[in-house]
Amino acid sequence: MKKNLIIVESPAKAKTIGNFLGKNYEVIASKGHIRDLPKTSFGIKIENDEFIPEYKITTDHSSLVKELKSKAKDATQVFLATDEDREGEAIAYHIAKALGKDENSLPRIVFHEVTKSAIEDALKSPRKLNMSSVNAQQARRLLDRIVGYKLSPLLGQKIQKGLSAGRVQSAALKIIVDREKEIKAFIPLEYFSIDMIFAKDLEAELVEFDKAKIEKLTLTNKDRAKLIFEECKKGEFIIKEIESKERKIAPPPPFMTSTLQQSASNQLGFSPKKTMMIAQKLYEGVNTHQGTMGVITYMRTDSLNLAKEAIKAARIFIKENFGENYLPPKEKLYTTKTKGAQEAHEAIRPTNLDFTPEIANKFLEKDELKLYTLIYNRFLACQMKEALSQIQNVFVKNDRAVFKISGRKILFDGYYKAYGDKDKDKILPDLKNSQSLKIQNLELNSHLTEPPPRYSEAGLVKKLESLGIGRPSTYAPTISILTSRDYVRIDKKQLIPTEVAFNVTEILEKNFSDIVESEFSAKLENTLDLVAEDKANWQEVLREFYYPFMRKIEEGKTKIKSQKTITKLGETCPDCGGELAIRKGRYGEFVACLNFPKCKYSRNLKTQNENSKEAPKKSGIGITCPKCKNAELMERFSKRGKFYGCGAYPKCDFISKYKPSGEFCKECGEMLVIKELKKGTFLECLKCKTKKEFNEAL
Repeated sequence: MKKNLIIVESPAKAKTIGNFLGKNYEVIASKGHIRDLPKTSFGIKIENDEFIPEYKITTDHSSLVKELKSKAKDATQVFLATDEDREGEAIAYHIAKALGKDENSLPRIVFHEVTKSAIEDALKSPRKLNMSSVNAQQARRLLDRIVGYKLSPLLGQKIQKGLSAGRVQSAALKIIVDREKEIKAFIPLEYFSIDMIFAKDLEAELVEFDKAKIEKLTLTNKDRAKLIFEECKKGEFIIKEIESKERKIAPPPPFMTSTLQQSASNQLGFSPKKTMMIAQKLYEGVNTHQGTMGVITYMRTDSLNLAKEAIKAARIFIKENFGENYLPPKEKLYTTKTKGAQEAHEAIRPTNLDFTPEIANKFLEKDELKLYTLIYNRFLACQMKEALSQIQNVFVKNDRAVFKISGRKILFDGYYKAYGDKDKDKILPDLKNSQSLKIQNLELNSHLTEPPPRYSEAGLVKKLESLGIGRPSTYAPTISILTSRDYVRIDKKQLIPTEVAFNVTEILEKNFSDIVESEFSAKLENTLDLVAEDKANWQEVLREFYYPFMRKIEEGKTKIKSQKTITKLGETCPDCGGELAIRKGRYGEFVACLNFPKCKYSRNLKTQNENSKEAPKKSGIGITCPKCKNAELMERFSKRGKFYGCGAYPKCDFISKYKPSGEFCKECGEMLVIKELKKGTFLECLKCKTKKEFNEAL
């Protein structure tokens, strides 16, 4: 009996959809892209100013394509059911071509969620392939191939082998490098704060002195700060004014890709890559109390739209489970400010509110449940009433100074009921005007201004989105490329550029500024949006980019100076007697013979000759190793993060997870290390664990 054939991307989605449909349907997965540009050649033919991609069936899909052709030949009808975004549209196009079909001959179905009703509705209203979206994706793919295939070898030639460049990744790398430059150039300034604790543990900050308003950063003169401090000790403090005002706190909008990645990072500690992997599984289908189904809508979206049916279901759920007091009079609608957002799509939301986190706990794995709960609660919260808080400010004065005590009290929790309140109440006691308050503690504290923080993965996603660089599907892969290529390492959730990142960015800034400038990338994304809307020609987009870019490539071959430097070690190669030198490779520096490729000798870079008895000359942290008392301690890195080791390794194996202070324990004589924990910073002995207060010099 002939069946209808539905082709999707993933086996998980195929299995879920197959469970919904009857015996008249067969669902099979293409397992991603079945055609792509070849890996071993440029793959773009240029004839008469036309860019012709030379797509090939990928080697790991050859047997699958034969199976698809066989099944399609015997099928009553073939439906293309790949994801609803441009990449999904392009995958559907390549499936049609691989089957030897015209792009308009196979019906295309789309759906925002993998549920039975959504699939049945999609089958009732198939459409043709959207070739404008396909061409936009082709333009993106070819642009990325041109940049990667032509620019990467030049970087390898001028800096070191194994480097890569990309349109989005290079712009993202510049953002990270620029922030690191800001941090290195930052000069900290000392400032002072005068902090008061009144009886009843009321914390207060100085806001006025002799009728002049005080801002913390303006107290930069130590003598003036001391003068004010001494004056604050004098006289009785009396409550001058009590200020109370109410503030409404609006619920956050539902998730789109970027905000989901940011919230999952901040609240759950998930990387963007991990977030998208889990979200993909939740979308494609998991076990539920009602069978296997997708429990969230499509997770690659920059839209905040919500289906009317979903909003209606949310309002009913809120009324029944939280009460009518939490339900706003009208439904809440949201629009995105993201450049080029595809508003026809939906925001990320649960597909079935009956599948509550409490029920999901019985079916989902630990991390799946965490992400699902985040999405579920955020969706409910976006359709609930605002929270209402009372802000309390109490101004306390003596003859010359005024301090402010602040408090906060939630009057109505509103959407917090579903989404939670991150800020705890700080309720002030019942205070009255003219009431006298006794000083419990008064401190003059010194501080240093801090440089701008390094980007976290979530922070970089937010920055890329705000600048219009990339699209929802590119954020996580971009960060993965930067880390896998050793341009960036992640330490304590911070993105830290390596030395080679500075070298690459410097060359690109000087010679290919359009590649790394955010404005160029954002403008190109907008142009691709116009192609998708059939308002621009994709071939013209490629022509406008390709010819000026290739002229710069040719100029760069002679104009750009090589940064490849050879540091000779003065050592003899044990294999051939040649000279050894430090080389740079994809994974960092190493020692190799200058007679390469005739001689293949190489080893890991060490700080000194194994036969040398001299202390290492490589710069360290300025502290002598407490174990061998000969070499300097070095800051090192491993897969587990940063640590400190002896520069004479492997002769001396001293290591410490925490930074050595240079001070020694009075109890046992061992080195004290600096520990920075949530409860504060202190010194601790490596041996006897004796603790000591850590005081930075003012």
